[in-house]
Amino acid sequence: MSTASARAAVAFEWTKVRTLRQLVWSWVLCLLLSVAIALLFGVFLRGAYDDMSAEGKASFDPIGSGFNGLRLSMIALVVFGVLMVSTEYTTGTIRASLAAVPRRGLFYAAKVLTGTALALGVSVVVVVVTFFTAQAAIGSRLNVSVTDDGALRAIVGSVIYMTLLCAFSMGLATVLRSPSLTLGILVPLFFIVSEILNNLPKVKTVAQFLPDAAGGIVLRTTPPDDTVLGPWSGLLVLLAWTVLSVLAGLVAIRRRDA
Repeated sequence: MSTASARAAVAFEWTKVRTLRQLVWSWVLCLLLSVAIALLFGVFLRGAYDDMSAEGKASFDPIGSGFNGLRLSMIALVVFGVLMVSTEYTTGTIRASLAAVPRRGLFYAAKVLTGTALALGVSVVVVVVTFFTAQAAIGSRLNVSVTDDGALRAIVGSVIYMTLLCAFSMGLATVLRSPSLTLGILVPLFFIVSEILNNLPKVKTVAQFLPDAAGGIVLRTTPPDDTVLGPWSGLLVLLAWTVLSVLAGLVAIRRRDA
C-alpha cells in the first residue's frame, strides 16, 4: 500500500463525511449535551453541597460530577461512528465506494482512521469545554483546577475513552451493517444493561469489564472501592474491546459481498 493511495483513500472518506449533515450535527449535539448537563449539575451541586451529609461531602468528586454529561453525550459520537459506516450500506453507495477504492483493507482502514481522527478532535473540544464549564458552575469554593491531582489524567483519559467508544462502534457497525440494529444493541448496552449488571452483586465484577464500564472509570478522580480496575487498566480493557471490534469489521468487509 503506497502512501499516495492511503492519502487518497482518507481524502475520499473525508469528502463523504463533509457531505453528510447528520454526521456534523452529531458533533454539535455531543458538545451541547455535555456542556448543558455540566452546567446544570454544577449549579445544582454548588447549591446543594451545604445540605449534603458528612459522607456525601467526603465522597464529593467535582471532576466526576462535572463529567456526568459525557456519559449521555457520548452516544452522539457513537451515532456518528455507526452512521459513518452503515449509511453506505443502507443507501447502496458502498458499491460505488468499493469501485473507487477496490482494496477493501485500504478502504476500511481509511474509514476507521478518518472516523477515529474526527472523533478524537471532537472529544478534545467537548471534554475541555465541559471540564471548564462544570468547574466554573460548581464555583471556586468547591471546584478544582486543571493542575490539581487527577484533573489532567481525567481530561486526557476522557478524550481517549470517547474516541475509543466511537472506533468500537465503527467496527461493530461494519459487522452488522445496519444502523438500527447496531444502535439497538449499543444504546441499551451502554445506558441500561451495563448499569443494571454493575449493580448486581453476583455479576458486578464481570460487568466492570464491559466496554463503557471499564473505560468510564477514568471519568472519576478516584475509582470506586469495589472495582478491580483502575483508570488506565480500564482504558486498556476498552482498547482491547476496540481492537477486537475493528478486527471483526475487517474480517466482515473482506469476506462479504457489498
